[in-house]
Amino acid sequence: MFERRLFREEHELFRSAVRKFIEKEIAPYHAQWEEAGQVPRELWLKAGAAGMLCCTIPEEYGGLGLDYLFDVVVFEEMARGGYSGPGFMVHCDMVASYILHFGTEEQKRHWLPKMVTGEAIGSLGMTEPHAGSDLKNIRTRAVRDGDDYVINGQKVFISNGQLCNVLVLATKTAGNEGAKGITLFLVDTSLPGFKRGRNLHKLGMKAQDTSELFFEDLRVPASAMLGGEGQGFAVMMKQLAQERLAQAIRSATVAETVIDYTVEYTAQRKAFGHTIADFQNTQFKLAELKTEATLGRVFTDHCIERFMEGKLDEIDAAMAKLSLTTMHCKVVDECLQLFGGWGYMWEYPVARAYADARITKIAGGSVEVMKHIIGRSLVRGVRPDAAVRPIPGTRSKPEGGPAGSAAAA
Repeated sequence: MFERRLFREEHELFRSAVRKFIEKEIAPYHAQWEEAGQVPRELWLKAGAAGMLCCTIPEEYGGLGLDYLFDVVVFEEMARGGYSGPGFMVHCDMVASYILHFGTEEQKRHWLPKMVTGEAIGSLGMTEPHAGSDLKNIRTRAVRDGDDYVINGQKVFISNGQLCNVLVLATKTAGNEGAKGITLFLVDTSLPGFKRGRNLHKLGMKAQDTSELFFEDLRVPASAMLGGEGQGFAVMMKQLAQERLAQAIRSATVAETVIDYTVEYTAQRKAFGHTIADFQNTQFKLAELKTEATLGRVFTDHCIERFMEGKLDEIDAAMAKLSLTTMHCKVVDECLQLFGGWGYMWEYPVARAYADARITKIAGGSVEVMKHIIGRSLVRGVRPDAAVRPIPGTRSKPEGGPAGSAAAA
């Protein structure tokens, strides 16, 4: 069996502490949070006190200054239990990372200590009703007015939107300049002009609040700009590899977990005088899924190592996102089939896993966008005037013979 070698003793001790926290503070209440559509703010404060938020933030900004594997432990343990709320991954891996890497010293000292304790909850404001993966097409505008910017527009599908205190907001400051016209701001959601819309009713991830957000003459100081005017798209592209890796980490963990409890279920459930696990079809299907999940885990761990070395590029991140989320959706679908009708019941974890899985092929860039990124990288080095090598086993077209003619056959 594949043995993971990423984690050291201190990581496993931390994992034990995270599991105990989840068992006490999340597991008993998660079903009611799914009904409510969000978790209580107090949970964030408890998680902060337990050292589970923003593990990599340096001590000078209130964090513990730990390595990325501590964040990975939190993400994996939340995914292993199928807990969709709260949105720790967005808060820690995305928002805090944006601020740490691109924020001013003042911005870091103001927001990061509060994010570590859970006092301030972070969210990303990127997607709009008409602009999902194509972020260059956003319409939310920020217009300079003296020392301030006035923002008008809207966002949708915003995780942590109902609870967030700080929002990394993508705007257009130069409407006709495409990617070069995008500017990011750190928005304090207590400011006048910021309005939360409804908490959206989703197919899955039901305990994580997901909102519409509106901006009506929202005035923010120029000092709230993140990364410089017109630099927003470049900043987002630098962070996307990390975001896509996080999606792969979650998918790898969920796939492994679903396979494990499907094996346990099929070994107990009987049909036609045998357990379901006795049938060759079940064994072959589980063998196929286990193999795919293990290969996905190996590549995911490789990408984690590359990320920690500062060497994870957009191509490997896109391949991880594409392959792991596709595998994730396949695993939960085919495992649910082995549960029969019970797999369709919400009280069974496989039903929740099935509902939660589908967003992974969309969030952080759709799988179609991942294919475009990967495919584009493959043909970048091919010159239009380069000689085309004949495919082995075929013959070149003779001079004077039209393609497809008898002479060329």
